[in-house]
Order: sequence, then structure tokens, then C-alpha cells
Amino acid sequence: MPTPRETILQALIATLQTLPNATVLRGEALPERVPTGGLVILRDGEPGEPEVTLSPLQYHYEHRAEIEVIVQGKTPAYRDAAFDTLIQAIGTALAADRTLGGTCDWVEAQAPAPTDLAQEGAEGIKASVVPVVLSYSTVDPLI
Repeated sequence: MPTPRETILQALIATLQTLPNATVLRGEALPERVPTGGLVILRDGEPGEPEVTLSPLQYHYEHRAEIEVIVQGKTPAYRDAAFDTLIQAIGTALAADRTLGGTCDWVEAQAPAPTDLAQEGAEGIKASVVPVVLSYSTVDPLI
């Protein structure tokens, strides 16, 4: 049986896989080519230090995962529109179920800080890391 952390990350990747046209991966290396519909890579991130309550013993986490969002296109206007569409789709997917099917207490994405990257001889890239905070509790940090 997977840990609560892994169950939540699996639910998050399943939610991201519903994004239309985007290629969604988990923990993969950045491929050489960005797919036409954009690329989304979930990084497991850090659970951080939990708050602990006693009687009953509970560890309360604000786990910070990261979603890498990458689009590629010939013009800045195309990249801006594609990036905006993909970010909006992620926000809509997360807002539709803030508990990821009951696996966590709350999921909340934070604002992206996009950057434009130029590649010699290739179309430009617009990318950002979107931090996602996953709030959950467990009886043991390893189970």
C-alpha cells in the first residue's frame, strides 16, 4: 500500500494527465523536443518539516511539489498564448477537486514566474515552475 505522500502525488499526476493536448510526465528528464501541446513535468518536491500534534499523534505537512510548464513556438505571441492556456488548464483542473479525490486536505497552486528562453537554431521556449502546496496529515512520516 502506498504512503499518503505517494498516493497524493499519484492523484496529482492523474489530475494533470487530464490536461488537453499537453504531454504530462512525472520525474522525467527534460526531453530534447517540447511537444506541440506543451510539456508538464511533475517534480515530487519536498514535504518540509511537519507540525506535530499529540493524542493522537499526527504529522501535518505542507508538501511543496513543483510542476514544470514548458511551451515552444516561433513567436513570442504564440508562446504567451500557449503558456497562458496551459497554466489556465492546470488551475482549472486543480480547482475542480481541491482534495485530489480525498487523498489530501487541500491543494493550492502558486503563481508562476515565467521566463523566455532562446535556443540557437530552434523555436523559442517559455517555461516556468509552478509550486503546488499539498496539505495532508499522516500518523507516521515514513508510512
